[in-house]
Amino acid sequence: MASLIESYDALLSDLDGVVYAGPFAIEGAPQALNRVQASGIPVVFVTNNASRSVETVAQHLRDLGVETDADHVVSAAQAAARVLAERLDAGAKVLVTGTEDLADCIREVGLVPVRSQAEEPVAVVQGFNPKIVWEDLAEAAYTLADPEVLWLATNTDQSIPKERGIAPGNGTLVAAVGTATRRTPLVAGKPEAPIFHAAAQSVNSQRPVIVGDRLDTDILGGHRAQMDSALVLTGVQSYADVIAAVPDQRPTYVLRTLEDFFAEYPQIDVMYEGYETIAYGPKWQAIVRGDSIHMYAPEGFAADESFAGSESELEAWRVAIAAWWASYPSEAKTPSFVNMPGQDS
Repeated sequence: MASLIESYDALLSDLDGVVYAGPFAIEGAPQALNRVQASGIPVVFVTNNASRSVETVAQHLRDLGVETDADHVVSAAQAAARVLAERLDAGAKVLVTGTEDLADCIREVGLVPVRSQAEEPVAVVQGFNPKIVWEDLAEAAYTLADPEVLWLATNTDQSIPKERGIAPGNGTLVAAVGTATRRTPLVAGKPEAPIFHAAAQSVNSQRPVIVGDRLDTDILGGHRAQMDSALVLTGVQSYADVIAAVPDQRPTYVLRTLEDFFAEYPQIDVMYEGYETIAYGPKWQAIVRGDSIHMYAPEGFAADESFAGSESELEAWRVAIAAWWASYPSEAKTPSFVNMPGQDS
């Protein structure tokens, strides 16, 4: 029996919500990643967090027990610096609205980071900084009043999982500047394809799989990079989010945790009978009738408290998702359920 990960030659992994939440590791994640690498499949960490250097990120991962180094981390700050270097002359001034680590990335590509409009920057790069203040956002807005100034965001994540819960991400800070300036930035990191292509190229991968916890960055990025993707439920998204996802944010696989990469991904067959769409898994069956999904449980199934988080729940949702997406391949809709534990209509 082949495990899911054996179908690929590299794992491109998100960080927040997949490996850790804030400073703490997600249970079992470091061990799973080390197991992937021990099997000969490289892991490259692709992060939209532009507030820290790749070495700092790598050290954090090592502190959590992940065996890695800075060469296996690709950040949105690096991607942003590369985009700016392609568009600007060497030595051009760039207003940095972000951390000093982001400024270091700008220096490394031959550009000059500055912190005020008075220094006449020709571009603004905006990255996440948990210590940012109103004056920083205002300086960016003042600079961007000139329509000739290029505006680049490292990422537009609306939220970020932390140890205490979900907190505002860089996208909320970018939105504040956008509201003031009535402008929209270019975006360097996820969900754009180049950051994933760079990560795959760094380990000479021909068939990578992306793993993340966000539909609008990791999974959308997988579609744009034309790579398979897996959504893990250890971050911000839920099964309900996945089944209602728009087509270009639908993952190839749905996993509870990284450990599910070491299991065989079950085959789900879909067929059509009249106005019904039927999906068959190893045990569960789902039939779509109009706007409802009718679930048929395995013989002897009892919906008790152990269903939540179980393999049975995972299969039930995978089968429901397969049936629903086959019924609505080009539009996003939210179904009602019949006979799904915890989701009955």
